[in-house]
Amino acid sequence: MKLYIAEKPSLARAIVDALPKPHHKAEGCVYVGHTDKSKCDVVTWCIGHVLEQVEPEAYDAQLKKWSLDTLPILPDRCEGGWKLSPKKQTRKQFTILKKLIKQATEVVHCGDPDREGQLLVDEVIHHVGVKASVKQSLKRCLISDLNKPAVISALASLKNNADFIPLSVSALARSRADWLYGINMTRCCTLQGQKSGFNGVLSVGRVQTPVLGLVVRRDIEIESFQAKAYFEVDAHICVSEDQTLTARWQPSAACAPYQDEEGRILSQALAENVVRRIEGQNALLNIFEKKLKKQAPPLPYNLSALQIDAAKQFGFSAKVVLDVCQSLYEQHKLITYPRSDNRYLPNGHFQQAGVIISAIANDNALTELCHKANSSLKSKAWNDAKVSAHHAIIPTQKNPMSSQLSHVETKIYQLIAKQYLAQFYPAWQFHDTRAVFSIAGGEFIAKERVTIEAGWKFIFDKNRINNSLDSSLAQLKQGDVYICEKGELLNKMTQAPKHFTDATLLAAMTGIARFVKDPVIKGILKETDGLGTEATRASIIELLFKRQFLERNGKQIKASSAGKSFILALPEAMTEPDMTAHWENSLSQISEQTCRYDDFMNPLTEVIHTFIDTLTCRPFKQISNVKRSTSFKKKRFKKQGRQRAQSKP
Repeated sequence: MKLYIAEKPSLARAIVDALPKPHHKAEGCVYVGHTDKSKCDVVTWCIGHVLEQVEPEAYDAQLKKWSLDTLPILPDRCEGGWKLSPKKQTRKQFTILKKLIKQATEVVHCGDPDREGQLLVDEVIHHVGVKASVKQSLKRCLISDLNKPAVISALASLKNNADFIPLSVSALARSRADWLYGINMTRCCTLQGQKSGFNGVLSVGRVQTPVLGLVVRRDIEIESFQAKAYFEVDAHICVSEDQTLTARWQPSAACAPYQDEEGRILSQALAENVVRRIEGQNALLNIFEKKLKKQAPPLPYNLSALQIDAAKQFGFSAKVVLDVCQSLYEQHKLITYPRSDNRYLPNGHFQQAGVIISAIANDNALTELCHKANSSLKSKAWNDAKVSAHHAIIPTQKNPMSSQLSHVETKIYQLIAKQYLAQFYPAWQFHDTRAVFSIAGGEFIAKERVTIEAGWKFIFDKNRINNSLDSSLAQLKQGDVYICEKGELLNKMTQAPKHFTDATLLAAMTGIARFVKDPVIKGILKETDGLGTEATRASIIELLFKRQFLERNGKQIKASSAGKSFILALPEAMTEPDMTAHWENSLSQISEQTCRYDDFMNPLTEVIHTFIDTLTCRPFKQISNVKRSTSFKKKRFKKQGRQRAQSKP
């Protein structure tokens, strides 16, 4: 018997539809391919993670009581090592899985094409135990599109599951690290908070706490900000009888004593002197550069990029976007796998372009864009070398008008579709012009960007594309002398940083290298940085709101008094992204087989020891007087991973 194990019921349904009939539904599975059940293959499913890390008391009954004396709790040093147990709510399905796995002569792993998807099926197979022959022949099916043709193609292109074990090891390391850090740090902080009179659980996470730290530090920066005046000077230069242009003064090195760290002039007298000196003076064009530049279309979306754009354009939260994407993927089958961190596409997908564009064209709002698209154009998005277990989020071949989409679903689908269509438009071509004038010994620069061919820009900015007829620099010639009609003093004030929004907080989590202090780590993380994963960032932000560490003020995201006080009570290293960013890099290296599991976990144990020693030596005075509207109960540690899916296919 060949057994297909899907990650969730929706994927199981898609697999069943792609396999030969007849189909016989049974409890927790579907028999396929034969009238005689004894000769059938079987499709079954997990419901996200059906196994979870056990609570500390499962290792030692005495650990049920929270005490500093029992920290740190280290399962790998307990008898039998790390333990998993079936989740209460999915225990029935686990029993079915166990029975079928024991009966199978061949198993096909059909988890989602990412680290968590690899782990949640692998851990079930490992926990149940299989014959050596079954384990050696274990196959992997990678499905990123739930439409029947795509599923059939994936089932016909099975791979060896052993090739994907590094992904599973990486996810396992993440899971255990989260447990170790979360359990030990939460217990330690909560007990210290109680000593100071705080009645509640102070939850700590390797990602959630640095994210909260980002918000708190931004809030403090805004609170302490003091605006200061600075000055700029514009020269209005007559270049023809009926045309003038504006060039901005560039202070020389001699002005350094009058500038701040960002080069802004703080002396009004100096700026006023420049205005007086340049009025009516010759303006010699020393440098004139006009370069034709091309910009390729932006890559298709991964989840984070989609969430950021949706927040900017529509104000949608990260969670809303993720939930809508799951609906578009599972229910409507209009997009490919949504939890992707990849923005590239396999070369093999290029041949589907015409069909996908034709499907998108059924959306009336996108019809014109589809007709202008050239399906023979191949952007840099198609690159096998940059595609791993999953690829960018793109529309499927299904007609979007065949589904009844909500207003929000429509907007997200159209965002994804436009980003895909951009791959079939030519490059945006524009002239970048730079004119450098010398006026009364000072340097003034005018810049201009004029579109020559809109290309893919037409999709996003068709009403805001510069026209070459509007160019004020086009007729200038290097070496010519013009007249500065007047100088203009611009009085400006420095602006405080802005509070985080959904879009900017997601961008900060994705590009965490910007906030990392260690230059070595910063360099490493330029390409692979990120706090959390594509799938977890939305839930982490929502968790901080749920725990009342964050609060909203319109679109602004701010730390609550409890959140701010908590961060200020912690050692800086626990609130900075450096450590977590390093973890994410190590987890990626494990999946790429350039770092071993033990090389990641052993240093983590030492870090936990250090933090416990530090925390137990410092009082949590800052948080003692903070009152929460809702007190927390001591909660079981939940494995972060897939949301629970419906139990029936």
